[in-house]
Amino acid sequence: MATLREIQQRLRSVQNIEKITKSMKMIASTKVAKAQRNMDTARAFGVASNSLFQSAETKATDGGVELIVASSSDRGLCGGIHSSVSKATRRAVEANPEGRVVVLGDKPKAQLSRAVRSNITLSFNQIGKAVPTFTEASSIVDVIKADGIEFDSAKIVYNKFLSAISYEADSITVYSDNAFKASPNFAVYEIEDDVLANLQEFNFANSIYWAMVEGHAAEMSAKRAAMENATKNAGEMITKLTMTYNRGRQAVITNELIDIITGASAL
Repeated sequence: MATLREIQQRLRSVQNIEKITKSMKMIASTKVAKAQRNMDTARAFGVASNSLFQSAETKATDGGVELIVASSSDRGLCGGIHSSVSKATRRAVEANPEGRVVVLGDKPKAQLSRAVRSNITLSFNQIGKAVPTFTEASSIVDVIKADGIEFDSAKIVYNKFLSAISYEADSITVYSDNAFKASPNFAVYEIEDDVLANLQEFNFANSIYWAMVEGHAAEMSAKRAAMENATKNAGEMITKLTMTYNRGRQAVITNELIDIITGASAL
């Protein structure tokens, strides 16, 4: 059995962990509201820009190159956020083994490297430290373009925010300018080629921004829930350890009293 000193050291350790998890929960709680406000704005712009493909009835061409963008972050301690995106990305790769993968965040990169390493073409880190911005999304698109990654359709896999306690993996589809030109209703739009290229790049950046911001909101909510559960578990452990320590201390005092009484009786 553990000695009283060992129990006391473990008790102090768990108490320190409880203070940390409680602080992290409070920090995540303050970030959730801001993340949700940014998510609502990004979602509105994202839906509006992607409605262009719906109106034109754009579809992926048969045998076309598909790009899969896994959008998550670098941070941990947030439940199954990263696993959700990684599993959905692996399913997308299984459906299209030749698909090229771009990973946003070190956490999903570490998970996907074990399963679809050969498909990963590009990866980004320093993701998720703060609320994502459109500038970051535009920079990601610029790097993808500069790297010469061509595609007919891009599937952006992200965590869709459902509520403060739930999320699910979803995807946003973006098409290339050539796929948009081949749309049945493209003729109703009077768009020049140079404008069409800029529009496609903007839609791509806007969709990545939407996925990043919505994923960030889901991550903050998941982190708050995870830290709340961790704080609760630490509190229960502290109660058990305190009870164990008090019982052990009481047993030591009782034994000392017995020794004193026995010694006095012997005299």
